[in-house]
Amino acid sequence: GCNPLAETGRSKLQNQRAVLNQQILRAVRMRAGAENLLRATTNNKVREQVLLELSFVNSDLQILKEELEGLNISVEVYQNTEETFSIPLVPLGLKETKEVDFTLPLKDFILEHYSEDGSEYEDEIADLMDLRQACRTPSRDEAGIEMLMSYFLQLGYVENRFFPPTRHMGVLFTWYDSFTGVPVCQQNLLLEKASVLFNIGALYTQIGTRCNRQTQAGLENAVDAFQRAAGVLSYLKETFTHTPSYDMSPAMLNVLVKMMLAQARECVFEQMGLPGIRNEFFTLVKMTQEVAKVGEVYMLVNTAMNQEPVKENIPYSWSKLAQIKSDHYKALAHYFIATILCDHELQSGDDEDQQEKAFSKLYDHVPEGVTVLTILKDKVQRKQLGKAHLRKAIVYHEEALRVCGLCKKLRNIDVLQEVLTAAHKRSLLKYAQQETEDDFLSLIQAPDILPKTEHKIETIAPQFSKVKVKDFFHRLGPLTVFSAKQRWTAPRTIRILHQAGELGFSLKGGSPVQIYGLDPLCSAALLGLKEGDYIVSVGGEDCKWLGVNEVLEKLKSVGEQPIEVAVISCQDTTASMHSKSATYSVGMQKTYSLICLAMEEDKIDQTKKAPLKLPFLSWGIKNRQKAASTLCLPSAVAGSSPIKKKLSPFTLLNTESSLY
Repeated sequence: GCNPLAETGRSKLQNQRAVLNQQILRAVRMRAGAENLLRATTNNKVREQVLLELSFVNSDLQILKEELEGLNISVEVYQNTEETFSIPLVPLGLKETKEVDFTLPLKDFILEHYSEDGSEYEDEIADLMDLRQACRTPSRDEAGIEMLMSYFLQLGYVENRFFPPTRHMGVLFTWYDSFTGVPVCQQNLLLEKASVLFNIGALYTQIGTRCNRQTQAGLENAVDAFQRAAGVLSYLKETFTHTPSYDMSPAMLNVLVKMMLAQARECVFEQMGLPGIRNEFFTLVKMTQEVAKVGEVYMLVNTAMNQEPVKENIPYSWSKLAQIKSDHYKALAHYFIATILCDHELQSGDDEDQQEKAFSKLYDHVPEGVTVLTILKDKVQRKQLGKAHLRKAIVYHEEALRVCGLCKKLRNIDVLQEVLTAAHKRSLLKYAQQETEDDFLSLIQAPDILPKTEHKIETIAPQFSKVKVKDFFHRLGPLTVFSAKQRWTAPRTIRILHQAGELGFSLKGGSPVQIYGLDPLCSAALLGLKEGDYIVSVGGEDCKWLGVNEVLEKLKSVGEQPIEVAVISCQDTTASMHSKSATYSVGMQKTYSLICLAMEEDKIDQTKKAPLKLPFLSWGIKNRQKAASTLCLPSAVAGSSPIKKKLSPFTLLNTESSLY
């Protein structure tokens, strides 16, 4: 990861975000305490004092939320350092988290579950914690993406190795909401995986905004980065369906995916116009439809941002920026079509049919009483319709400038003001160049422009297969057998003797090998060897990863001498996971504040095995029958065959990966 103490613009923003998160947490705890006191007291004087205190706390929270919004709209920090004359793109800030100590829980679990000395795995646990710490400050490039993905994949191994479905491990994960700053604390590893995925998407957006938009290569990289960001966020929405954080709720992720695809579309248009837009009929027709498409997608983004429940938590300045971009690009579309009508009169050598066909695709309908061909041929009608489009362009430009002036955060972005003002002046100049004597006679209204594009913009799914990761806890044995879902007896030592060159049993399977075809009268069986036992060591040497031939070779290498073999027996387990639920509604902020207040993160007993009983959490199957606002974790039954079931880092992620 990057140096967390580096005084870069981005690190300063993240440090400010971390400070704000702590201030919001304190305010939320104070509010929760005041609310509890208000419910408990009957003294009117105390109630008045508490209500007054609550008003102060709520005011502080509103101010802190506005400061956090200011960080989210600090887009100039993330832009390319080259001087540009382009509207800034919006990146996502990384989610902040607290440090997590895996040492005691994992060492205890290794001793209890795998019957091995946990202290022998201190290096592996340290590697895992170092990787997590580095992921808090990833570099803003492909190396940073690869590091976050490697940690995400490593979490898949950790989940299958150490997090059984029947209990919690006592490891508390705390992640702060990117938009509200409210912390979410859970002992569920799925919160960690979902938050890492969000940060992968956020890092892609920061890479996209950093690209140099004055070059073709830079714009291509920006388009790719935003498509990949949309792909990661879409994958997060589909995979982790009930995330308890506002910024990772399905509705919010849906808006963020639309915003990233809109920014990719904007970069495609800039890419087309980078060499310069030729003042030629068919080129302008194509650019008109493309820029109209950009305006349309930003209008849809703005509409989505103003829907409940997203409206309450999306930064206000983001919504206004989407509205400004929609108006700005719609104005450009009308300006281009006005240029076609005013600057390109139909000449004798022009192909009328081709021009009529191309121009007719711009409109859903033409003004009543005229046709496309008459507009192209009649000089007066061309001028009138062209001026109508210019008037509409000016209206859109003025609306964009008005909205920008009303938003405190946006009017401080100089380059945004410059771009909007320059486009407005250009349309006014074009309108002033036209003849004005027929203005009072012209009642024609400019029709809406049909958006169309030849460039397909869609999400690019995250390619985890390209990131090669080695399981830190590889020494525990093959994951298909040695996982948290399986239970075994403690290793038993069997002293095996060769009887007339025979062992009295055969071996089968991959790694580790199993006892097969055991002779019940052989010496090994009499000493406690069972059919189906796994051999984990031969003569004191670990052989969990050895195949049949290699183990046989070790057994026969001692000749007639007895050899000690350690074996384990798989135990059938039928325990199922408790259904756990938490209220998920528009008033979630209050729910989370009480959960966070109740959980004293710094005082949790790491050695305690029983799960904590928290407010707003209830146990039992009956929770599934409650209202739609209650979301439950599905039950996971761990009673299947230990051999046939194949595990991977994505086992839970593909099936039961919803957060409550």
